[in-house]
Amino acid sequence: MDTLCRDCGERPRPDAEACPACGSGRIVRHQELHGLAIAHLDCDAFYATIEKRDRPELRDVPVIVGGRHRGVVAACCYIARTYGVHSAMPMFQALRACPQATVIQPDMAKYAAVGRAVRAMMQDLTPLVEPLSIDEAFMDFAGTEALLRAGPAETLAALARRVESELSITVSIGLSYNKFLAKIASDLDKPRGFAVIGRAEARSFLAGQSVSLLWGVGQAMRERLARDGITRIGELAELGEQALTLRYGQIGRRLALSARGEDDRRVSPNREAKSLSSEITLDRDIAELDKLRPILWQLAETVARRLKKAGLAGEGVTLKLKTADFRTLTRSRRLNGATQSPEVLFHRVEPLLAAEADGRAFRLIGIGAQGLVEADSLVQGDLFGGTDPAGGRIDEAMDAVRARFGPKAIVKGRGLGVTLKRQGPSKIE
Repeated sequence: MDTLCRDCGERPRPDAEACPACGSGRIVRHQELHGLAIAHLDCDAFYATIEKRDRPELRDVPVIVGGRHRGVVAACCYIARTYGVHSAMPMFQALRACPQATVIQPDMAKYAAVGRAVRAMMQDLTPLVEPLSIDEAFMDFAGTEALLRAGPAETLAALARRVESELSITVSIGLSYNKFLAKIASDLDKPRGFAVIGRAEARSFLAGQSVSLLWGVGQAMRERLARDGITRIGELAELGEQALTLRYGQIGRRLALSARGEDDRRVSPNREAKSLSSEITLDRDIAELDKLRPILWQLAETVARRLKKAGLAGEGVTLKLKTADFRTLTRSRRLNGATQSPEVLFHRVEPLLAAEADGRAFRLIGIGAQGLVEADSLVQGDLFGGTDPAGGRIDEAMDAVRARFGPKAIVKGRGLGVTLKRQGPSKIE
């Protein structure tokens, strides 16, 4: 049995209750501990932990990060979670469950800075770092032992200690032989966790787990599997790849591989972003199309501005709506060519909004560009105006004015009279 003290890096005897070097009881024990190289690091309750770090008086109280009035929970601390609060919960429900919670508006610039610092620490150890979001990433430590003079497990434990010491936040780590299992492992021992899933126990561990643990199994797929009498991963493994592929197509093959603990995806530091979006929770529910349309336009302008800043262009567009009863709707369309133009984005998504604005009231509206490509590879006409060169020239002229005098220096008529006070942060996925 391999061992590792997470607090000092020593390797105690397998039967030691505490580390003889530092006295810590946080000892990891696993037969394959020093032979695994794929890791997933996940910051613990990231936004809430940063806020508690910066406001020590909140250390022992429930904290919720999110919109104060009509928004949703962006993150919450572990104390709040004991009351049933969770991410994406409507704020009024969260405060009903935990009325004593302190609610803090998100500070995305601060969170992004901490996220970049954590990522830099990872990249100090291996170039194979694949970010998944602001607060989590995969890492591949294969072949780094000679350079770092430590195995992956020891390096990861030292990384967790460094993050905690220098940034005053905590992380949880999952270690395995592929990405799928590493990500599962990182959630097994939160917070300040370090969990391992090896080859020997992977299938037996997965067998009793719900199918919802598998990537790609959302509510609709889970219900479809349940109708076929499948609720556990082990039941998928018993059916086998051929039967699952015949029944469910390509996703069936992926389910069969996952059920066996197989995942051949590599850790890719250059993982391409697939979408960029912006959304807003409205101050009040709105049903009227003529009131939703100018909001949609301003969101299209925001997405276009962020595309240009990121050097990206979108080949498709998505509309997101949330009804007054919290039902989420998404509608997507492909574009004739990649674009950064707010006009192109708006005119392609406006009919989707018109089709859904049938009298229902909406509490949230969002727009996203998807199928992202590098803007440098496109000609200027396609980039801005698509098939409308005049529209492209107008966009360029407006960009020039805004660059000199500020983003509000010039606006189009359809956006007059609308101010998006609580527009959500940019989401790049």
